[in-house]
Amino acid sequence: MRAVAVFRSGLLRDGARDGGRRRVRGEVAVASPAHRFGHIFDGVRVLDFTQVLAGPTVTRLMAEMGAEVLKVELPPRGDISRALPYQKSGRSGYYIQQNRGKKSLCVDVKSGRGKEIITELLPHVDIVVESFSPGTMASLGFGYEAVSEVNPRIIMCSVSAFGQKGGFAGKPGYDNVAQAYSGITSMVGAPGAPPSLTNFAVGDVTTGVYGLAAVASALFHRERSGQGQHVDVSLLDSYFNCHEVNVQAYSGSDGEIRPTRSGSHHYAVSPFGIYRATDGYIFIAVPSDHQWPHICRAMGRTDLIDDPRYRTNAGRVERLPEVVELIEGWLAGLSGVDEAIRILESERVPVAPILTVEQAVQHPYLRERRTVRSVEDRVWGQLDVPGIPLRFSAFPTELPLQAPFLGEHNQEVLSRYLGYGSEAYRELKDAGVLVEEPR
Repeated sequence: MRAVAVFRSGLLRDGARDGGRRRVRGEVAVASPAHRFGHIFDGVRVLDFTQVLAGPTVTRLMAEMGAEVLKVELPPRGDISRALPYQKSGRSGYYIQQNRGKKSLCVDVKSGRGKEIITELLPHVDIVVESFSPGTMASLGFGYEAVSEVNPRIIMCSVSAFGQKGGFAGKPGYDNVAQAYSGITSMVGAPGAPPSLTNFAVGDVTTGVYGLAAVASALFHRERSGQGQHVDVSLLDSYFNCHEVNVQAYSGSDGEIRPTRSGSHHYAVSPFGIYRATDGYIFIAVPSDHQWPHICRAMGRTDLIDDPRYRTNAGRVERLPEVVELIEGWLAGLSGVDEAIRILESERVPVAPILTVEQAVQHPYLRERRTVRSVEDRVWGQLDVPGIPLRFSAFPTELPLQAPFLGEHNQEVLSRYLGYGSEAYRELKDAGVLVEEPR
């Protein structure tokens, strides 16, 4: 008998693409290899109440992987990231990057009619993602308890700065606020100087990736158990997980080691930092003793391999200024970054140039791998954005996606899933329950 892999919950409903599945005795089964899904999350539908970055990262990645994302935006202006830089012809590049592939439903969820629309949509979705302050969704009537009564199989992912419960739950917060509470900010900057601001959103994006992992795991659990659940993901927890050495070093040494910012070089590993070459800077990583002979050979200093002052990491850390002077003295005798990298890589020493954003965007390998990709937007034309960091052998190509105009998909969503006719749609629009951006 031919084996058939069976899915207990129909992710596919209401006209969603069947991705090549077929019914077997009332259940959904995988069809023959000749039929293919459009992408990994084909047939999964998401109701997205997120704004700016952390929450939209969860749903952006899902859209990139084929999920149908219905982005709920609040009148009159929608997601506040629509006003963020860089702007061209009144359209935000920030918004474009985070919202490609989503469908915009601009609805007044505080109104009675708006609440009805959201409630009617809940049976048609698999996942709800929200990034309001904790308690806001419940105050609107869409907390997890309420939505799970309408759809017991629903998965809700709540993304916040400090979590859904506890003394900090009600605090307002952004990436750098959680970063400051996590102890990460104290690690950034030069020794003795004030902590430095990080001009990139590592916490927001990391939290979004953790959110995606949690949603995918909950979805997998639901397909086996039939149970939905509520997922709580916070910036604070995500940031604290970035401490690879600091926490266990402080705890294990009973407070003798107190990690703090150490500028261009790691306080616990050497050589591990940024070094000056004649025409720029390079990063060199020699995190273990067995790699020390490699950099010694690269520098032509085999005499240092067994030198008792430097042959252990503890000795090198103790004499960190000497190690930096040795390496930068060698670099000063070379033509520049390119020669240094060539020599170091010939001895298998991990090394990289310190590229500017401009250099990274133009780098041939980043272009080849689609780490940097050019996409088309209906207003901007062509622009560069980061690529999707998840690669699947079964789905090697990217989906052709566009960022929505505000309320662009109002009528489509209401007609397709709720059966609203043109007259009912016009009434809701005239009443201000639905808003569309003039184009």
